[in-house]
Amino acid sequence: MKSLRALPHSFLTQAALALLCSAAALPSLAQDSRSAAEDPQEIENFSFHGQATYINQNKPAFRAAYSGVNSLSVDREHSYSFTSTAFVGVRLAPQTELYFNPELVQGLPLSRLTGLGGLTNSELQKTAGTSPIVYRARLFLRHTWGLGGGSDFIEGDANQLASRYDKRRVTLTAGNFAVSDLFDGSAHAHDARTQFLNWSFLTHGAYDFAADSRGYSWGVALEYRHDDDWTLRAGRSLMPRESNGLKLDHQFSRHYGDQIELERRYQAYGRPGTLRLLAFRNVAVMGGFEDALAYAAANGTTPDVAPVRERRTKVGAGVNLEQEVADGVGVFTRLARNDGKSETYAFAEIDRSISFGTTIEGGRWGRSKDALGIAVAQNGLSREHRQFLAAGGSGFFVGDGRISYKPETIGEVYYRLALPNVKKLENAVTLGFQRIRNPAYNADRGPVRVVSLRLHTEF
Repeated sequence: MKSLRALPHSFLTQAALALLCSAAALPSLAQDSRSAAEDPQEIENFSFHGQATYINQNKPAFRAAYSGVNSLSVDREHSYSFTSTAFVGVRLAPQTELYFNPELVQGLPLSRLTGLGGLTNSELQKTAGTSPIVYRARLFLRHTWGLGGGSDFIEGDANQLASRYDKRRVTLTAGNFAVSDLFDGSAHAHDARTQFLNWSFLTHGAYDFAADSRGYSWGVALEYRHDDDWTLRAGRSLMPRESNGLKLDHQFSRHYGDQIELERRYQAYGRPGTLRLLAFRNVAVMGGFEDALAYAAANGTTPDVAPVRERRTKVGAGVNLEQEVADGVGVFTRLARNDGKSETYAFAEIDRSISFGTTIEGGRWGRSKDALGIAVAQNGLSREHRQFLAAGGSGFFVGDGRISYKPETIGEVYYRLALPNVKKLENAVTLGFQRIRNPAYNADRGPVRVVSLRLHTEF
C-alpha cells in the first residue's frame, strides 16, 4: 500500500483504466450462453459493470475585498478527482437481487473543499485526499413484489440486472446505498460522471439528504409503482454522528433522515415529462443559528454552532420537473428550500435553491452519443444563516468572516464528446466551464471561473 500511495495520480488513472479494459474483455456471465443480440430480453442472474472517471479543474485568480477561514482562495488553483467503481449484481431468487460496489477514490479539491455553496465537482468527497482509498460504496438488497397490470422489461445496467417486472409493483431496497440513488432522479442533471459537475445540479441544492462524508448511508426504502403513470416512494436512512462526518449514527429510531417522493409521469403534446414532489425531514444533534448567535452575545465570542448542538429537526421540500421538448432535447428545473434554522449536516451549505437547464443529444448534428448541456442555478441562505455568517460565524463549507449577502449564481456548460469504443468500453471526453457570481453568497468576492476536463469510461 505504501508504494501505491507514492504513485502520481496520472499513473493511477492509467492503471485503473487498464484494469477496467481487462475486466471488459472477460466473458459475460448471464443466465445462459446466449448473447443479448440473440435475445435482447435475456433475464440476467449475474452482472458485472465498471466505470472510471478522471476530472481536472483549473481556477484562475479572482478579486476579493477580504477572505476568511473558509473562503475560496483568491489565487490560481488546480484540482482533480479520480474514481473507479465496480458494480456487481447477483440474483438470489426470482424477485430478489443483491448489489455490491467497491470503489476507489482520490483527489485534490479547490481550497480544501470550502468557499462555495455549490461546489464545482460532485465527484470530490469531503474525505478525498491525494492518497487512493478503497472502500465499500454500496451493498444492498432489492426485492420486488409483482401486482399485475402487464409487464416491463428493464434492461441490464450498473446496479440493475436485466429483469422483467409487473407494471404495478412494490420494491423494497435495504442496505448500504446513496439516498440520491432512489430519490430526486433526473435524466438530465444527476450524474457528475456524464452530466453537469456542480453540486447544485446533482440534486436539489437545498436537499440536505442523509449521507456520510462520502455520500452514502445505510437505510431502507419502499417504492410503489402504478403502471406507467406514477410512483410513490419513501425511505429512512442513517445520519452521520456529526456534521458531514464519516461515521454514521446507528440510533435508527432517534437520529435519521426521512424522505417521501411522489413521481408523476405524463405526456405533453405527445412528448414525455416527469414531475417529482419531494419532502424530507432530518433529526440529528445539530447546532441552531439563533442559539449560536445568542450564546456568542452572552459570552462575548464569535458565533459557533458547536456549543449549542442538541437534538433538532430540519425539514424541507422540492419540486423537480423535466420535459422533452423536441427529439433529443430535454429541459429541466428544480426548486427547493429547507427551514435554514440549523447547520448543514450532510450535503451542501444551501437553504434555498433553484436550477434550470437543457441537454441536447448529439444526434441532432450527426453524433448520436455526444451531448451538450447548459444550466443555471441560484443558491440562497435563510435569514438566520445570513445573520450567523455576517457576525463572523463559519459553516462547514462557507465563512468569509463577514458577508455582503447576495444569492450565489452558477452557470455551467459542457460538451461531452464520445470516443471510439474499445471492445466493450464506452469512452468519452468532456470539456466544461463554470462561472460563479457571489461565491459563498458574498458580493464582495468573485466572480469565479472554473474550466474542467473529464475523462470517463464504462462497461
